[in-house]
Amino acid sequence: PLRRVTNGQDKVSVEGASVNQLIASLDTEFPGIKGRLCDDGGELRNFINIFVNGEDVRFLEGLNTSTKSGDEVSIVPAVAGG
Repeated sequence: PLRRVTNGQDKVSVEGASVNQLIASLDTEFPGIKGRLCDDGGELRNFINIFVNGEDVRFLEGLNTSTKSGDEVSIVPAVAGG
């Protein structure tokens, strides 16, 4: 669902020392993506999961989770249905 915002790209590269900074960089390159990931208070939306090197940021430091060059960050929107 986020590919509509990233012009169809399934992988992009951005720089940032934390997940928050990565989201800000993404929003600069793809305006509007932050609103799909974060609520008005700047918190991660309930149906969005972000992983840094396979670890859920909710079990790390949330959006303040540190990142470094070479880390793989996955953004996975939850899907509902049956």
